[in-house]
Amino acid sequence: MGKGLGFFAGTILGAAAGTVIGIMIAPRSGAETRAMAADMANDAWDSAQDMYEQGVEAARAAAEDLGPMVDATTDELRAKVDLARERMDQLREQLNDAIATGDIKSAAEVLVDGSSDEQATNES
Repeated sequence: MGKGLGFFAGTILGAAAGTVIGIMIAPRSGAETRAMAADMANDAWDSAQDMYEQGVEAARAAAEDLGPMVDATTDELRAKVDLARERMDQLREQLNDAIATGDIKSAAEVLVDGSSDEQATNES
């Protein structure tokens, strides 16, 4: 932490010395220098505002581009879910038909048959 504090103190001391030397050897009067500094500050402020407005516009454009993409993806997912539901309904119908015709046993019958087989095996 001593190095960090020393660096900070050196930075402050260097900035103060630079300011004093700059004022002493300035080629312009104080009023001219202040006017130049104010102009530079105004230019920097205008530049920052322009950059902010450009950033806002870029973000707005990105959001507008993202909206249709999200909508398309949502529609695609809904179509896939609908297709999966249709397939599940078809499978359910096929399974119910198979149970009704006796081609397949219901889960309850399988459990009952399986448990009686186990009892017969255990009794032997």
